[in-house]
Amino acid sequence: VQLQASGGGLVQAGDSLRLSCVASGRTFGAYAWFRQAPGKEREFVAASSWRGEKKEYADSVKGRFTISRDNRDNTMYLRMNSLKPEDTAVYYCAARADWAPRSTIYAWWGQGTLVTVSS
Repeated sequence: VQLQASGGGLVQAGDSLRLSCVASGRTFGAYAWFRQAPGKEREFVAASSWRGEKKEYADSVKGRFTISRDNRDNTMYLRMNSLKPEDTAVYYCAARADWAPRSTIYAWWGQGTLVTVSS
């Protein structure tokens, strides 16, 4: 099983960015995005059941970020709008076999992609 994240970069406050994560090796029950800012612990950002009927977001990103998946393949996305300097972090995609609300326990993880938001 492999998760390959991409799409990070340097943007200005207020800009948008879309992260992608290609999953291969098996099907999953749920997927999520986490992030880790410098000097801080990794935190939950958003999660979705595999078919998308259940989704949840951290309060800090609700209304600005959207988690989704392309049904044609195993590519997962995190669309980030109205980015703020405090969104600066390494973003990780993750997947698990079943849906578990607010869980931080995911069996498979991508390598991370850096998002830097300048003010």
